Amino acid sequence: MTTTGEALIQLLEAHGIDTVFGIPGVHTIELYRGLARSKIRHVTPRHEQGAGLMADGYARASGRPGVAFVITGPGLTNTITAMAQARADSVPMLVISGVNALPSLGKGLGYLHELPDQLGMMQKVALSSRRVTEASELPGAIAEAFEIFATRRPGPVHIEIPLDVMPLPAGGLRPVPIRAATQVPDEAAVAEAVKLVQASQRPLILAGGGAKRAETALLAVAEALDAPVVTTANGRGLMHLHPLGVPASPSLKAVRALMAEADLVIAAGTEFGPTDYDMYGDGGFVVPDKLIRIDIDAAQLERRPATVALQCDAAAGLAALHAAMAGEQRSGEGAARAGSTRDAAWEEIGPAMQAQVQAVEAIRDALPGSLIVGDSTQPVYAANLYYDHDRHGGWFNAATGYGALGYGPPAAIGAALAMPDAPVVCLSGDGGFQFTLPELGAAVEAGAPVIFIVWNNRGYREIETSMLDAGVEPVGVSPVPPDFGRIAEAYGLAHERLTDVSGLGAALERARGKMRPYLIEIVVA
Repeated sequence: MTTTGEALIQLLEAHGIDTVFGIPGVHTIELYRGLARSKIRHVTPRHEQGAGLMADGYARASGRPGVAFVITGPGLTNTITAMAQARADSVPMLVISGVNALPSLGKGLGYLHELPDQLGMMQKVALSSRRVTEASELPGAIAEAFEIFATRRPGPVHIEIPLDVMPLPAGGLRPVPIRAATQVPDEAAVAEAVKLVQASQRPLILAGGGAKRAETALLAVAEALDAPVVTTANGRGLMHLHPLGVPASPSLKAVRALMAEADLVIAAGTEFGPTDYDMYGDGGFVVPDKLIRIDIDAAQLERRPATVALQCDAAAGLAALHAAMAGEQRSGEGAARAGSTRDAAWEEIGPAMQAQVQAVEAIRDALPGSLIVGDSTQPVYAANLYYDHDRHGGWFNAATGYGALGYGPPAAIGAALAMPDAPVVCLSGDGGFQFTLPELGAAVEAGAPVIFIVWNNRGYREIETSMLDAGVEPVGVSPVPPDFGRIAEAYGLAHERLTDVSGLGAALERARGKMRPYLIEIVVA
């Protein structure tokens, strides 16, 4: 007899899932029935937040949904932080949890891991939260999740299966087909967009995380219009070293000046969030007068009205726009505009941040084509302001948007398992690294060859600086870090400590040669 738990594994396989991240418990044992016999790999984090963040990193690196299995109650609430981060950054994540038996729900009887209304709580965080009350509902629930990932702005989806439903007979269940993504933008809207393009003299393109897999179409439009391309933090890696590329934050005055003098802005896959466009909170960002927005999410388009809105995937929208421009090929001052903005932005961030960006560049140059997964730490803040990565989708972190501290280590593990042939680096501060430090054990156990770089300035230096700037005497910003070398030894990791960033390139080459988890600590004055 096939149970509902076994059918779940079969359905996930049918939808192309090859890895799940989870911590089994008494409330999910039946979901694990059949997992050992399947082709799906199970990775055990050391905390359920780690399960969600690993699924996030896996999804960002691969473009496929990351999947987490967690128990009801504390297992699920521990995962909420990761789900909120995924929602903020449009990351496809499927969280499958248990829940207590159907007759007990909502009655407050004191069952193990009981919540007053687990489904209601998750409906506030997830794009969709659904309870399976009988085996026949399972194929539809799984298909609904994958349809959301394929046709809408992605994010976290939650499915809960009650304890008394998991062991029910579920023979003969078949996957439900999902709708294909609607990628064709409205023809009338494209025609209106082309009129704006043809009337422009100084166009500019803004490319966000939604455009990170649209490089070919983005490049075609940019070169046809001779338009500079500003990439947000989640769009870095697009237009690498291209004369039209501007890998600098729209929060910088230099980039805002470029935006202000443009007579048309094409915004592809960017939500205009303050952590990209107004990170200093000075109110200096103004929505352009003439704006073409390309976004898959209708609600997002409504939040920032545009002159013309194309509701579709960024790649499809840019490709349609390029095709409708009928072979237009401009030449002019686009590269000069981009170059002067790059120079001004670099000067604007100042020597201290320039040095931190150069440390990130040392990682990129030592490990070409790497994925650099960041946490909230000084070099990541600096590189989010100005940094040109060499792989689209290869620079991502939690220092923008929701901003979950401790994101880096587990997300890097997920990314390494998704892309085993690419170098993966986790760049974290000593403070944030301690949030998810036990996941070093998961990296060793899973054989994820992540190079963990700990930027050790002995505390929450960015917060301390902010306190001082506000005239607040710093309190609570100097937690004493552990001896990271000894911790690495305890987990069986090779490690080394640097006191100078100049030795980072050679250390990275040594770490890459090991082909297993490695820790590099950089002690910063």
